[in-house]
Amino acid sequence: MSDRVAALTKASSPSIEPITFAWNWRGTPIRVGYEVSGPASAEPILLLPAMSTVSTRDELRALAHHLGTRRSVVTDWPGFGNMPRPRLDYDRALCRGFLGELVAHLKSELESTSFPVVACGHSAGYAIDLEARQPGTFTHLVLIEPTWRGPLPTMMSGRKPIQGHIRRLIHSPVIGELLYRLNVSRPVVRMMYRRHVFADPAFLTNDLLADRMGLTRQPGARFASACFVTGALDPFDDRASFLAAARRVQGPMLMLYGPDTPPKSRAEMEALADLPGIESRLLDRGTLGMAEELAGDVAPLIDGFLSAKPSPSSGQNPRGGV
Repeated sequence: MSDRVAALTKASSPSIEPITFAWNWRGTPIRVGYEVSGPASAEPILLLPAMSTVSTRDELRALAHHLGTRRSVVTDWPGFGNMPRPRLDYDRALCRGFLGELVAHLKSELESTSFPVVACGHSAGYAIDLEARQPGTFTHLVLIEPTWRGPLPTMMSGRKPIQGHIRRLIHSPVIGELLYRLNVSRPVVRMMYRRHVFADPAFLTNDLLADRMGLTRQPGARFASACFVTGALDPFDDRASFLAAARRVQGPMLMLYGPDTPPKSRAEMEALADLPGIESRLLDRGTLGMAEELAGDVAPLIDGFLSAKPSPSSGQNPRGGV
């Protein structure tokens, strides 16, 4: 435990100056922060954090540290992290547009035609979606605890009209802010981390909790958070669409997940693992936040996957198109 905490502390120190990616979505300027670490001569690798109320690129700093021989690019998503969060109805189209524009920006800035992506949670769904629509965007896809369905649709076993009503209520002035604050109180966030994010409760230190609580108090934090929780940021409508997109991905794909994953989310991951041509690894421990908690365990698996020689079927689609 002490080694993992030390790695997190070292990786979370503000030693890397963030770069601002300025973007415009339907007339609204959006600024998103990303960080680049590792040897400048190495090929880049894009790291995408999961989406959640406490989502931040900070959670992948330890993993970037362990992938030290690679040139890691760790980014936030619009509406999350520590950049300004404009009042918007964040949705799938916005996230698709952002990821496509970010990848194009990075290819130009880093002088790379293609690179691997490590994507966590909902980010994995968007990485699959982009690669399925634009083959060759990524050389490899590493999916850590991939999800495609937000908390309320998961709890309610699908999309319901009430989810939109809840989202609009939280977006409303005064009462929306009050409801949001009640749902991101310190006890609620602590419970969320211990139930669904970290397998070892001791990994959530007081300092780490205080840092993440600060994210929930950012101006405008409730807008993207409410959209995520109510399913507006879901990259797909259903499991069939999720798996159909994964079948269209032609490049190598690795999925990592843990035994402590919530049952409904794990069922979706196991459905993905059943597709032909997808390499999957069930770790000995870990749940939705294992990219952060188990960075030292996950990094060698990623390194090995990226370093492996391509199979004879490389360049073909072993999963079959639909």
